[in-house]
Amino acid sequence: MLLPDAAPARWIVGAVAVAAIAGVVARPWRLPEWCWPVAAALVLVGLQLLPAREAWQAAAGGWDVYLFIGAMMLVAELARREGLFDWLAALALERASGSPARLFVLVYAVGVLVTVFMSNDATAVVLTPAVAAAARRARVDPLPPLFACAFVANAASFALPISNPANLVVFDGALPGLARWIAVFGTAALAATVATYLCLRWCFRRELAGEVSESHRPPLGHTGRVTAAVVVLAAVALMGASALQWPLGPPAALAAVLGLACVCVAKRESPAAALHAVSWGSLALVAGLFVIVKGMEHVGAVQALAQLAAPGRGRGFDALAGAVTALAGNAMNNLPAGMLAAATLSAVQAPEGLRSAVAVGIDLGPNLTIIGSLSSVLWLIACRREGVAISAWRFARVGALAMPVALACAFALLRVS
Repeated sequence: MLLPDAAPARWIVGAVAVAAIAGVVARPWRLPEWCWPVAAALVLVGLQLLPAREAWQAAAGGWDVYLFIGAMMLVAELARREGLFDWLAALALERASGSPARLFVLVYAVGVLVTVFMSNDATAVVLTPAVAAAARRARVDPLPPLFACAFVANAASFALPISNPANLVVFDGALPGLARWIAVFGTAALAATVATYLCLRWCFRRELAGEVSESHRPPLGHTGRVTAAVVVLAAVALMGASALQWPLGPPAALAAVLGLACVCVAKRESPAAALHAVSWGSLALVAGLFVIVKGMEHVGAVQALAQLAAPGRGRGFDALAGAVTALAGNAMNNLPAGMLAAATLSAVQAPEGLRSAVAVGIDLGPNLTIIGSLSSVLWLIACRREGVAISAWRFARVGALAMPVALACAFALLRVS
């Protein structure tokens, strides 16, 4: 049921959402990122802009996303503690043969594989610490390879259905079959990935000159090898779950818990330290976003968007809708934007072409701003944990070139009959 005076309520909910996202980026008073979406959710309930029951249902409805993200963070912490990241960093330096440009290419290629087969959130959570370790060992500017992690996480995130949890949101749980998905998105995803790489190479051409310091690669211990096996197991489990159209959270969580148990038994230690080191506040951040978007639905934002989208038909309108969705995702984060878009598309009974273009906008569009996607926010948190400061302005300067170019390439090659 909508509020009787819905127009002012929409402005209030919108202002609360903007304030929450601004808090995540700026971190006033050095409070954790998760505080701001959670505070925004409480404000919406406190002002009676969203009933408490609906807020709880919205938060509880994201259980699969929580399981998936929590599992990836636990796997990342295991990999860090057992030396897998340091080993990978030294291996990357060996393969780079003294060239920062080769190190950048290697990081980007690995990012493509992790994003495609494990999801963009896994790239942000698992790969970013390894890249930071590689930059420290090489004594080079960490920004180019770290930016590669952030941008490839979105650029390659529509190559497969499992590459981005937002795909499940946009298609409202009814994803196209794998063969159909590849036929529609495959070429577009490849073009977007290549275009993003070329733009990043141009933006960081000066930083990628020079040489990389060589370093000795430490041996990977038994528990490190176990952790590596867990990463592979998680990837296989996610692919299987996707093929069977099962939720992605449970298999990811099972792999993470199994890995933690194996490592703790082998080392005869408590799992408490590893569990304590995980940034569980990120799950509260996601829950807050779910509640915020539910508040926007409650005050009639979906109906307003449906009125705008209903008259449109044709490839040109599809691309325009995808571009507008991309910009909206950058303004409010692509996860709530994707939820709003899905509800709107269902309301107007959108054809496949429109839904596919919106999916590209939701997945690729967030490369414009640092808060555009959940993976970018998780990447920002990971960078801060590694002691690397990334400004929103620096991210936007790179994104202003990379995102529009990649988005145009993707729309041009999107194959919808």
